[in-house]
Amino acid sequence: MSLTGDGSSLSTIVMACGLIVVLIGLWGMMSRRNIIQIIIGFSLTDTGIHMVMVAIGYLNGRTAPIIDAAVDRARAAEAVVDPIPSALVLTAIVIGLGVTALMLSYAIQIYKKNGSLSIDDCSELKG
Repeated sequence: MSLTGDGSSLSTIVMACGLIVVLIGLWGMMSRRNIIQIIIGFSLTDTGIHMVMVAIGYLNGRTAPIIDAAVDRARAAEAVVDPIPSALVLTAIVIGLGVTALMLSYAIQIYKKNGSLSIDDCSELKG
């Protein structure tokens, strides 16, 4: 499997690595009791999903969706990559950053109130 000759093998590697990162993030969220470690697991899952989305949107042998001298308008549909998956990934990165910032601000407030970042010490919602 050569990374220089066949672009589909690179896409497969990125897809596999993305799925592994998603699984590591899910494991981190489910097995940890520290809120910061749970947030890190969430961020890893988010990053892995972005990697999978990029790997799915990649098309071997195509160029960036820029119409110029290299790609004429007549054959643009066959020669360029669809820009929608890339735009969705960029949007998802920004949304993930906002959600992570919100989770971290909640973690700060929980630490100020309880003096701990363990979810076992958060008893407000326990019946």
